[in-house]
Amino acid sequence: MKILAIDTTSLAASVALVDEKKTIAEFTTNYKKTHSQTIMPMLEYLKNMVELDINTVDYIACSSGPGSFTGLRIGAATAKGLAFALNKKIIPVPTLDALAYNIFMNGQIIAPIMDARRNQVYTAFYKWEDDKFIRISEYMADDIKLVLKKLSRFDKNVVFLGDGVEVYKDIIIEFNSNFIFAPSHINAQRASAVGALAMEYARSGVVDPKDFELIYLRKSQAEREFDEREKSI
Repeated sequence: MKILAIDTTSLAASVALVDEKKTIAEFTTNYKKTHSQTIMPMLEYLKNMVELDINTVDYIACSSGPGSFTGLRIGAATAKGLAFALNKKIIPVPTLDALAYNIFMNGQIIAPIMDARRNQVYTAFYKWEDDKFIRISEYMADDIKLVLKKLSRFDKNVVFLGDGVEVYKDIIIEFNSNFIFAPSHINAQRASAVGALAMEYARSGVVDPKDFELIYLRKSQAEREFDEREKSI
């Protein structure tokens, strides 16, 4: 099975081609260009580098959120366009699942945190148990201090990763100096993790492109500002 994976949910943009045994190719950038400028050239470059016949891909995997509203929609539009054109189905992979999947069998609670602004993060908690990757909380958009209080209830140490680490690292250390931070090479979203996890989700989570839906967790800034204006009238 071959899966073409896409992640555009944060500042990093990433595409990968994976099969059951390995990551065949991966291209990731973490630069200031918008994903609408980068994602299609990255896919084309990957295709050419491995001499991929795009029609031999079995599924398109795409991070389904939460994340940047613009990035989510660019990734979804790209995945849907490819899936429709190739007559393939999509495997949605929640962004936090794939981010946490960068960490393997460490015996700790894994807490990916994505900056959601206003002192909030998108997060969920994970662990490995009996060689299985398990989510042990709901997906959340919460204040970072509330997240830290929730994590303090576990009797295991916690490893953090994601773009929220840079923003809230001082707050995390002040709360508990024993908390751990993932190294930079596995700190961001990677399409290879999306593809690898999609191999697992393919058993039950395949959808037609028209049915592919995104996970937002909260309203966009424009929607929140509109609601505030409505309340003031």
